Amino acid sequence: MKQSEIKNLSAAELQEKLSQTKKTYSDLKMAHAISPIDNPLQIRGVRRTVARLNTELSKREQQ
Repeated sequence: MKQSEIKNLSAAELQEKLSQTKKTYSDLKMAHAISPIDNPLQIRGVRRTVARLNTELSKREQQ
């Protein structure tokens, strides 16, 4: 998910996306721990998306 897409979401949508993305991240990590997944770079992409969502939420809280 790109930063421009994240900026267009409302606060409630951000919270929902964040929880979904965190679940996806934990599922990927678990699957990779059991047996190596085909594309381990996918884990990094999801982790960065979680960081982008958290950053946008905290930025909105400060305003």
